[in-house]
Amino acid sequence: MFPCVRRSAGIPVVLASILSLSALPALGQEPPAPAPPSEEAAPATGEKADAGLSPEELAEIEAAVGKDTAAAREQGGTSSGTAAPLPVPQGLTPSWLDLSFVLDVALAAFTSKEPLQGGGHDPSENGFSFQQLEMSIVTVVDPYLRFNGNIVFSQFGVEIEEAYVTTLDLPGSLQARAGQFLTRFGRINNTHPHSWDFSDQPFVLSRVFGGEGNRGLGLEVSWLSPLPWYLEVVGSATDARGESTARSFFGPDTSRVVTPLDFQFTGAVKQFFPFSDDVSLLWGLSAATGPNASGYRNHSDVFGTDLYLKYRPTSVADSTVVSLQAELLYRRRQVPGDLLTDFGGYAQAHWRFARRWATNLRYEFGTPAHDENGRLAEDPLDPEWTATRQRISANVAFWPTEFSRLRLQAANDRAGWRDELDYSVFLTLEAVMGAHGSHAF
Repeated sequence: MFPCVRRSAGIPVVLASILSLSALPALGQEPPAPAPPSEEAAPATGEKADAGLSPEELAEIEAAVGKDTAAAREQGGTSSGTAAPLPVPQGLTPSWLDLSFVLDVALAAFTSKEPLQGGGHDPSENGFSFQQLEMSIVTVVDPYLRFNGNIVFSQFGVEIEEAYVTTLDLPGSLQARAGQFLTRFGRINNTHPHSWDFSDQPFVLSRVFGGEGNRGLGLEVSWLSPLPWYLEVVGSATDARGESTARSFFGPDTSRVVTPLDFQFTGAVKQFFPFSDDVSLLWGLSAATGPNASGYRNHSDVFGTDLYLKYRPTSVADSTVVSLQAELLYRRRQVPGDLLTDFGGYAQAHWRFARRWATNLRYEFGTPAHDENGRLAEDPLDPEWTATRQRISANVAFWPTEFSRLRLQAANDRAGWRDELDYSVFLTLEAVMGAHGSHAF
């Protein structure tokens, strides 16, 4: 991971009582020594302390205490007979907690009565939209686990978007996480809306995975190779169900897990190349496979590649940032008597031309489904998608401070199966409260 966003320095006062736990002694550290008793409380010495005990009785007591102390040491305990504390790797103590809230709201206008917005947090109708209020929690559980949680509040309820633990001390450059998480397929899928350059999700992701991005309960293992450049290999097994998180797989189907083939398996290779202090490149390859609900043992496969090129001068005091980002996805699905294929993607450019100002441009496309002979086929997931769809979006962003952002965005959506273009305009506000962890590169 490559941090690129500064962490906030403060926290809300109402959370001070929670964070006061950080004042407690860290795990594995010796508690502060008790203050010596006052002279009035000191036990009597000499003959008064031993009153009523013969020399022989005192000798027996001392011998018994010596045996207990030796036994405790042999069992790995302390001289007082209590268990010895677990060893703590230096610098890892569960004495901190990052807690933050991110608010996203929008004012939207569409020319179409039925906008084709597919993202779960997208503005999708005329007027005001409450995109989300996200609560993010990050803390160290113990020297071996870190906890991450993202809970989303909306007008319609509360959702546990992510809740997982990540290992901190596995050997062999390995790391694992378990719980509910966004899979690391591609570039955008495992990120949250407040880290996007645009106010809505690329429609290729909502079409393939669902409006909430591909996520599920499961286990993930990653390995950092010892090669001269950064190369990470990731693999995960997750639940293949979820109407808005596993659309190309079981989706809303309630099928039970009977064999390992009923899980969704995701793999990715991430490579990072620092060409210079100012220019760097991230390139990834991803694949996901799992069962779909169209028939017995029918499967879906999704393949993708992503690219992120960034220029940011570091040798001079310059706030300029220029980046190019692109993803391409290819999907094939087994359906009764046929094999359907389609592909889509997006490419976007980001230019931060001043300390508080930036502009972004994005192009998206998606093809209709074709059968294995290359002919246009009916898609059971999107029966209306009978032609290519293209969308062009542009926006201007302004940061009053590092804790807030305003964006004005406009888009032109050309769906080939509709007679007219769909135009949209968004004005969005984002506010961050609390100590939020840094984002990945």
